[in-house]
Formats: sequence, structure tokens, C-alpha cells
Amino acid sequence: MRELILINITGKDRPGLTSSLTRTLAQYEITILDIGQAVIHDYLSLGMLIEIPSRHSSSSILKDLVFQAHKLGIQIQFSPIDMENYAGWMTRNGHERLMITLLGRTLTAEQLTGVTAVIAEAGLNIDIITNLSGSIPLDQPGLQPKACIKLTVSGSPRDPEQLRRQLFEISEKTGIDISFSVDNIYRHARKLIVFDMDSTLIQCEVIDELAKHAGAGEEVARITESAMRGDMDFKESFTRRLALLKGLDQGVLDEVAQTIELTEGAERVMGVLKQLGFKIGIISGGFDYFGKILQARLGLDYVFTNTLDIKDGKITGRVSGEIIDGPRKAEILKTIAVVENISLEQTIAVGDGSNDLPMLGIAGLGIAFHAKPLVRQKAKQSISSVGLDGLLYLMGISEREIGQSRA
Repeated sequence: MRELILINITGKDRPGLTSSLTRTLAQYEITILDIGQAVIHDYLSLGMLIEIPSRHSSSSILKDLVFQAHKLGIQIQFSPIDMENYAGWMTRNGHERLMITLLGRTLTAEQLTGVTAVIAEAGLNIDIITNLSGSIPLDQPGLQPKACIKLTVSGSPRDPEQLRRQLFEISEKTGIDISFSVDNIYRHARKLIVFDMDSTLIQCEVIDELAKHAGAGEEVARITESAMRGDMDFKESFTRRLALLKGLDQGVLDEVAQTIELTEGAERVMGVLKQLGFKIGIISGGFDYFGKILQARLGLDYVFTNTLDIKDGKITGRVSGEIIDGPRKAEILKTIAVVENISLEQTIAVGDGSNDLPMLGIAGLGIAFHAKPLVRQKAKQSISSVGLDGLLYLMGISEREIGQSRA
């Protein structure tokens, strides 16, 4: 009669441990049904589910393993597994898994306690915890650290919407970004990423900066804020703001362009994604003059923005062509996906305003970046605690892999 044994090994890690243990198993023609290993600060946790052939005695095998573990200075435990439990494990292993990512400047026990309690309440089990951000330097006070872990979770949540709401509430209360997504094949095959421009790729709303030069700064900023919250239709707000720029000298565009700063982490994101072969674009309700400058600076593949109408060196207060609003952003993303011959599941969209929600909603990965609470709540994912390079973690790219891409 064949036996199934779960082996758990813990202790100080060093090269050759796994080889020594499996060499002992190999003498008995053991089949390894499952295996997993993690090392945290040089301490090993290794699990193996083995099948012992009926022609061999389990007592002899386990005795040899205990002796080998003693020689290696590690601890070993054995648990028999019956066929019913193994069949249940196989069934669960074939089910859809979820990824819950925690991202912030630091990670606290309070934050992790809140998230793991909600996971347990939803009837889910944490299978794997992965540290994507690596070690946090403690002797560099001027450094802006990032902490990110990914929880791979199995099971079907009793109420997915309630789970999302609870995670959002923890995020709001503790200041950590919590993302919730399905672990599927598309996360390994994304090819295209598009960004909103103003307050996403760059640190300001260009129309607000232009309005300051036109003497209408406060009024335009008030309308912009209302539009970003979703209190006002984007086309209406855009038309009203743009009209207040009428008569502004064209030379002001260059003045404003010279003051624009990229968002924290923007150049890092571009460098990594280009090396990964991504197509990168801007889809924005901002202006073409600034979009083209960013395209040249960052080497972007696509830029879709509104075209300012200028006559006799003056801004007319209108745009040429169709205004790019929320629905139009989504349509443009669909069009680029067709041109690139990819599915929408292979796309990523990043934006901060309510007018970005349509494209965030259809993208395979839609990320609200430093957005208003209403936008964060409606988006699939969000980043509010760190810079734009935090999205690399949400894509499942670790700090180690980011470092290798720069090498």
C-alpha cells in the first residue's frame, strides 16, 4: 500500500540542504507530488509531499531523513496524508486564485492584521506570501522606501464585493494601498500600457497652470477639482475651463512646459517597461503641445491628446477636433489594442480622474493613481502611497527583477 507523507523542514539555510535531503529520498525511488520553499534572512522553510512506493518501508525512509536532518542541523517533521485529503487538495489547487497586494512606504503589523483577518473572514486561505520590494534600508533616512508584499490566496470569497469594500476601508484607515486581482495567464502576457498625462505622468494639471497666466487660476482650479471628483461632466468642465484661456499668448505654452516635473518614479517605470518590450502611450484630456514634449523626452509610442486651437499666436479658447473625454479614452485604448493585435486583457491603464474610469475599467489592469476616494473605490487597483514606479509591483515585478533589468 502506498503512503503519502508531508515533510516540513526548518532551520538555518545553506547551500546543499535540499540536495542532501532529496538524495536520501532518491535511494527509495520516491515520487515528489508537491514542493515549496521560502528563505527569510537565511532561515529555510521547506515542504515536500512525497509518495512512498508500496515496496518500501516508510519507517526506514523517515529514520534516514531524521538522521540526515540531524547531521545538517535542521528540524524535520512528518505528517501522514490520506487519499481523501490529497484529492481535496487537488480539487482546490485547480481553482482560481486571487492576488492581494499591499503597497506602501512601510508595512506595519496593524495593516497586515487587518488584511489577513478580512481574508480569513471571507473563507479564503493564504497559500504564498512574496516580498516584492526586498529589504528596506534602515540607515538612509533621506531615502523614500517602498514596502510591497503579494499574498496569493486560494478559495472562493463568500461575497467578493464585500471583500473589496473591506479592503478599501482598511486602505483608507491605515494608508496602505491594497490591490485585489485574479491570478490568471494574462498577467504574464501584458504588452501595452497607457497613462493619463496631467497629475499622473506629470505632477500638475497643465490647464490650471495656463489659467494662472490668464488670470483665471482660481476659477479654473475649482472647475478642475469638481471634474476630477466626478461632480461635473468632463466635456462641460473642459469647455468652460478652456474658454477662460481665450486670448492667452502662445508663448506661455513654452513657459509652462519648462516648469513641468515628471511624477516620482515615472522615468524608472519607462525604463523597465521598455526593456520588457512594452508599447507605451499617453491618452489624455490634456494638450498636444505638452504630450509631444513628453513623447520626445520619454520615447513614447503613442500620444493621444486634445489639439489646442491657436490663431495669430493666441489661444482661441477652443480645441480642434473631438474632445477626448472618458468614453473617448476607452475607445482609443481599444483601437491601440487592435493595432497592436492584442486583447484588452493584455493592456494596462493608469489615471487619476473620474474621466479615466472608462479606460481603467476595460483594461486588463486598471490603476487609479493618487486619485480621489470615489475613483479609487471604483477602480480595480490603486496607488496612493508611493510613486508611479509602484505599479511595477502591482504587475508582479519584484525589486530584484527591476534591478536586473537595469544591469
